[in-house]
Amino acid sequence: MAVRWKAAIVDLDGTLVDTLGDFEVALNRTLADLDLPPVTRALVERTVGKGSEHLIRSVLAHQLALPEVGACAGRDVQALYEPAWQRYQHHYLGINGEFAAVYEGVVEGLALLQEAGLQLACLTNKPIAFARPLLEAKGLAGFFPLVFGGDSFERKKPDPLPLLKTCEALGTLPAHTLMVGDSCNDAQAARAAGCEVVLVTYGYNHGEPIQQTPALAWLDSLAQLPAVWAPKAL
Repeated sequence: MAVRWKAAIVDLDGTLVDTLGDFEVALNRTLADLDLPPVTRALVERTVGKGSEHLIRSVLAHQLALPEVGACAGRDVQALYEPAWQRYQHHYLGINGEFAAVYEGVVEGLALLQEAGLQLACLTNKPIAFARPLLEAKGLAGFFPLVFGGDSFERKKPDPLPLLKTCEALGTLPAHTLMVGDSCNDAQAARAAGCEVVLVTYGYNHGEPIQQTPALAWLDSLAQLPAVWAPKAL
C-alpha cells in the first residue's frame, strides 16, 4: 500500500472506544455524592470531547440550572467543582472501561495502519491516568508505543500544541502525520498543526453532524482506512 504518511495520531473516546457508558456512570455517581439529580446520556454525548474539567463544569452548570435545583442557595459551579472533580476521579478510575466497548472495525483499522508502515500514537483529551488503563483493558495498548492525555501538555485539543508535541515524539513532520478522530476538535487541531485529518462518523461531535467538518475523508469504520489512500475503494 502506497501511503504518503509516516505516522498516525489517533483519538480515543468516540474514535476507538465508545465510552459514553463510563462517563454517564461516573458522572451520576459524582452527582449523587453532591445531592444533584442525574445527568442524561444525551447531555453527556453533547459535552464530552474537551477534557474532563470542561465536562464536569458543563454538567454542573446544567444540573444547577434545573428548576428543582435552582432554589439551593450558595451552590454554584465554582464552589462545587473541586469536590466534584475529586469524586469523579474516584468513580471513573473505579469503573474505567466497565461500561465501554471498542467500536467494530477498530482493531482491523489499527492493524491496517501498522501494515502500511505507520508509527502510531494515541492522543486524547482524557487524563492520562484514565487513558492508559482504558487502552490496556480493551486490548488496544499494544498498538500505541506513545500515549498522551489531556494533561500531558499545557493545552488540549482543539489547540494544535498536543499534535505538534506528539509529532515531535514520533519524529515526524505534521505534513507526514495523519490525524484520525471523531470531532471538530480533532479537525481544528489537525488543520492548525498542519496534519491531514480523517474523521469517523459514529463518534461524539457535540451533537453536530461530523460531515459538516472539513476532512480528507469521513469513515463509518476504521476498517475503511485503505480507502483513504486508495480512493477507488470508496
